[in-house]
Amino acid sequence: MTLLQENKKQEHAGIIFVILAALFIAALITCNLVANKFVTVDLGFKTFIVSAGVIPYPLTFLITDILSEIYGRRRTNMVVFSGFFASLLVLLILFLGHHFPAIVDSPVSNADFDTVFQNSKNVIFGSMAAYLVAQFVDVRVFHFLKRRTEGKYLWLRNNVSTIFSQFLDTTIVVSIIFWNSKSIGEMTPLIADGWLFKAFFAATDTLLIYPLVWGLRTYFKLDRGGELKLW
Repeated sequence: MTLLQENKKQEHAGIIFVILAALFIAALITCNLVANKFVTVDLGFKTFIVSAGVIPYPLTFLITDILSEIYGRRRTNMVVFSGFFASLLVLLILFLGHHFPAIVDSPVSNADFDTVFQNSKNVIFGSMAAYLVAQFVDVRVFHFLKRRTEGKYLWLRNNVSTIFSQFLDTTIVVSIIFWNSKSIGEMTPLIADGWLFKAFFAATDTLLIYPLVWGLRTYFKLDRGGELKLW
């Protein structure tokens, strides 16, 4: 490979990393903003009662698993931290939006804004606490299994790391959101539905992670277990 080709591949590796990081943060912020609405999702074999924020959330774990596999633990942790700081910025914007009064002709009144977003502070706080724990556990378990299996059995580390970390995530976020309004008995089915919904899509995304990782490994000529170095 010539120096020009190598530089081109390095540039492409950086572009893909930025795109994956952007998709991760966009999905994360969307999860937080729509988490107040609870919905039913009928998948045929079961009807789940979940927060609307759960719907895009499996995408964040798929992306961190791809980043972990291709770019390594350090780069993946950078993306996780970036999502955390992006959530802090959203909290600040919601705080300012609440404290600046709406004008008379505003399409959204103070009451409407507070109904939709004021509880988002609790949601985002709970989501951020759950997010930090779950994402770092996901990355750590993923790399632990990657080392133990010498880079084999991608399906195993993808599913075990995601399913375990999503159980932690769902338990923490539901507990924080409803700690003063629901009993443990009332929260348990919400935790169970949220976790089973995420676990189902964690298993399903194995069908996506294999061709995506294979394509990236082929393009960048990575050996099994090899990782891209950006800077």
